[in-house]
Order: sequence, then structure tokens, then C-alpha cells
Amino acid sequence: MTRPDRKGKHRANYERNRKRIFATQSTCGICGKAVDFSLKNPHPMSAQVDHLIPVSKGGHPSDISNLQLVHRTCNRQKSDKLVKTGYDTEPQVIGNRNLPHSMDWVTYNSTGQPREEKKQKTIIKIKRKVKK
Repeated sequence: MTRPDRKGKHRANYERNRKRIFATQSTCGICGKAVDFSLKNPHPMSAQVDHLIPVSKGGHPSDISNLQLVHRTCNRQKSDKLVKTGYDTEPQVIGNRNLPHSMDWVTYNSTGQPREEKKQKTIIKIKRKVKK
């Protein structure tokens, strides 16, 4: 039995929505990294469209809200699994990559206040030959 998005009444809608996703999205819906559209299909990092809820699990085959842009390898690893979205608890900060970009973290100190800029004097040392 063939899937409805590959053959049948949903094929035209699937192709139309696939083109819309390729035109509007640029990051992988699974790993969050940028998708390079210059890579073609057998390449593992090429662009593909994935069903959020797989067709085999009852997902709509051509609805744009059920489709997302992904890498080929991410899509193969996901297979027909349902991916849980959202958190039951608050997300935890695991590393500095989750720090907000709202302040300059280079000037941050342990007290929680930005460091005050100290004016430094420029000292120029000049070496001179002493005549004897």
C-alpha cells in the first residue's frame, strides 16, 4: 500500500507545501542547525520535509502544520517516532550557550553587576643610549 502523500489526492498539496517550507524555513526542525540547500539528496545533510506526526501514526499527509524542514540524517534517525515538544519542568541551564544575549557577558563579574571601566594610563618607555 502506498502512502497518500506519495500517490493519490494529497500528492499535489504535499508538493505545494514542500515548496513553501523550502522557501520559508532555513533551520532543521529536529537538531536546530542551518540546512544547506545546495546539497542534493544522497548527501546526509541535504534538505528534506518531515511529518511531525508520522503518516503511519495518523498524521495528516499534506497539511503544512504537520510538515517541517529537516536534514536527511535527522529525518532517518527520527524515523516514525513521535518527538515530544515542550517541557514538563523548567529548562535548566547546562552551559553558557543558554545565556541570554541581553547583556555584555565579557564585562560581567561575580557580583552580578557589570564591571566599571577603569581608565588606564598609557605608559611609553623610551630606551636611550647613554654616552660615556
